[in-house]
Amino acid sequence: MSKQSTEAAGKLAVARVAVDVPLAHLDRAFDYLVPATVDDAAQPGCRVRVRFAGQLRDGFLLERVESSAHGGRLTFLDKVISPERVLSQEVARLARAVADRYAGTLADVLRLAVPPRHARVESQPAAADGERAPTREATPPIREAPPTREATTGWGAYPAGAAFLRALTHGKGPRAVWGALPGEDWPRRLAEAAAATLAGGRGSVLVVPDARDLTRLDDALADVLGPDNHVTLQASLGPAERYRRFLRASRGHVRVVAGTRAAAFAPVHDLGLVAIWDDGDDLHAEPRAPYPHAREVLLTRAQLGGAGALVAATARSAEAQQLIESGWAREVVADRATVRDRAPAVAPCGDDVDRERDPGAASARLPSLAWRTARDALAGGAPVLIQVPRRGYVPSVACANCRAPARCRHCAGPLELRSSHAVAACRWCGRPAADHACPHCGARGLRAAVVGARRTADELGRAFPDVPVRTSGRDGVLDTVDATPALVVATPGAEPVAAGGYGAVLLLDTWALLTRADLRAGEEALRRWLTAATLARPARAGGRVVIVADGALVPVQALLRWDPATFAARELAERRELGFPPAARLASLTGSPAAVAELVGLAQLPAGAELLGPVPIRDAERLLVRVPSRGAGRALASALHQAAGVRSARKAAEAVRIQVDPAELW
Repeated sequence: MSKQSTEAAGKLAVARVAVDVPLAHLDRAFDYLVPATVDDAAQPGCRVRVRFAGQLRDGFLLERVESSAHGGRLTFLDKVISPERVLSQEVARLARAVADRYAGTLADVLRLAVPPRHARVESQPAAADGERAPTREATPPIREAPPTREATTGWGAYPAGAAFLRALTHGKGPRAVWGALPGEDWPRRLAEAAAATLAGGRGSVLVVPDARDLTRLDDALADVLGPDNHVTLQASLGPAERYRRFLRASRGHVRVVAGTRAAAFAPVHDLGLVAIWDDGDDLHAEPRAPYPHAREVLLTRAQLGGAGALVAATARSAEAQQLIESGWAREVVADRATVRDRAPAVAPCGDDVDRERDPGAASARLPSLAWRTARDALAGGAPVLIQVPRRGYVPSVACANCRAPARCRHCAGPLELRSSHAVAACRWCGRPAADHACPHCGARGLRAAVVGARRTADELGRAFPDVPVRTSGRDGVLDTVDATPALVVATPGAEPVAAGGYGAVLLLDTWALLTRADLRAGEEALRRWLTAATLARPARAGGRVVIVADGALVPVQALLRWDPATFAARELAERRELGFPPAARLASLTGSPAAVAELVGLAQLPAGAELLGPVPIRDAERLLVRVPSRGAGRALASALHQAAGVRSARKAAEAVRIQVDPAELW
């Protein structure tokens, strides 16, 4: 250190560094002196290495200041790993806000926000990719004209759509919840919104649930914006390619970034729009600490930076409904006449009237109405989509005599059949159970308790012997199918798009979604059904949807009327009355009983906090902490973070997982 001090004589400066140490009691910036030898390279946003607690640690330089409030002696930066400024001030503020929102640490959020460094990519000059060197005044080459008449035609179907685009074009920050019409070309609508934002001189971040959606959005952006004016970010990219695309945005060569949930932190310059498609999809929830949701990250980013925000989906989540009712966002929806013109005809089968007409419909795999609808669509030359909520062949079997669930005698896992000729095997440990005998009645026969997508495909193949049957699910996901007659069996989220739309969509085994022990069961069921139903042709073109469920159920009624907004309003009102998210704030604490009790005892919970549980979960227990308002949620997150800091300072042996507003409560 004495040698560095000599080199830095007369040129001392202080750098505040976010050190990569994910311990709650060390969740703050630390001050270091900057040696004169790296004074030019050590700029805010670059990666540095420092000595921390006797070890060399990586970190990010957050800012340079004249002096430090630290009363002790400061040490020097050990090294500037790279002068590349990969952490912008805007993203750094966002990361801090997200960490505070989810009772996490800044280090954990920065791991999600900034991809690992790839030195070879970083050292390549910008000209290697055909890019010009970035300057402060530089803007990426874009189509200079604002959205054309053709581009605004789609948004013109929504009374507030044109005004939303105009606000983006004029550099404003409109905030909207968009309910997409049935059959809407939503990737192109998002691309048009990004083009309008670019016309106003600002950039966009667009987030979608999965790679299939991203492929569609990528194609739409290339068509609307022209080539080389956007990048896509997703986990499947290799380290080098992902970092290369990240740098294109960070260096200002592109101002439009589309991607999956991690793209919510993309370093877009002059951000003017954040948008998320299908915000109710559970893929938007980050499985790594501090478990942020992409929707909340984007909304926080829009709030901090004054950017526009668009929460878009065919369905509507309770969180999106709350944005409207609170006045934070405006509703962008079509009028009822337009919805009826675009929507397919939806009919239920399974209610009392249908069972009276067809007594076998209650137990039939494919009720007569569904069978006739599929037959007519195939005869008309159109493909038919069949949504089955369970994958596999027979994912659950039971005793043929007493109907008791069949379980593995080694690990008590559920038994399944993987094909029509397979021996029953355990879904957990994989052991075959050829000699299975029911422990209750001693019978050896098995029957299907739950039928999967592949078994459904076999049954349909026998019912329609001259029609090809295709499957889309875990074993292979189809992106598109042609317009020829075919039966397409898909699990939720894997439905391929049909050229010209499906002639019919059949929604089977709806009980599997509706009877889930989950707060969001009804909302999730409707979202899955609407996602499949929107792929059907309009009713005027012969498109029909048959849902095998009682038409009196509230989610089924919302589908029949194609009215997700009313369902979301009802769902939010019920959760507000019961005190569940998003009307209230919840934190889930998971760990050993002793560790959870210690954390709760240390936390200075806000007034009105209510403890729910604990309940056992495998080898641990789970405790929910509820506070009555979103304002108290900030105090709850702060209290839990401080308590976690005390435990980490004491070097507690057992960790406690803290999740604020978790996607699953039970």
